[in-house]
Amino acid sequence: MKKIYHIGVEATLDVIGGKWKPIILCHLGNGPLRTGELRRRIPNITQKMLTQQLRELEEDKIIVRKIYNQVPPKVEYSLSDEGKTLREVLISMSVWGDRRIKRLQAEGKSIELLGKDHDGYLHF
Repeated sequence: MKKIYHIGVEATLDVIGGKWKPIILCHLGNGPLRTGELRRRIPNITQKMLTQQLRELEEDKIIVRKIYNQVPPKVEYSLSDEGKTLREVLISMSVWGDRRIKRLQAEGKSIELLGKDHDGYLHF
């Protein structure tokens, strides 16, 4: 069956849509990470959801899964070349979010941004 998109943003959201995928990609922008390290960096994600999101990103060829032949098995995830092309999208999302947080703070909303460091996806 032919997949039809009405606007280009649909194709983007089809691959990186949802709460967790952009966050995972930003963390992988710092370099390859194991599943446990991703869980530590994204404390609110469940193991099941992380595994599901990683599988979907791998299926869409946005990340690469590397398995090391050792005991216990070691698996690392990294951005593929295709995944690295999302750099500008992730930067735009981050800048927009930073501005929104500042505006909401100026309006007196109780909101805080813990991670002000964009080193990862700004440099891949």
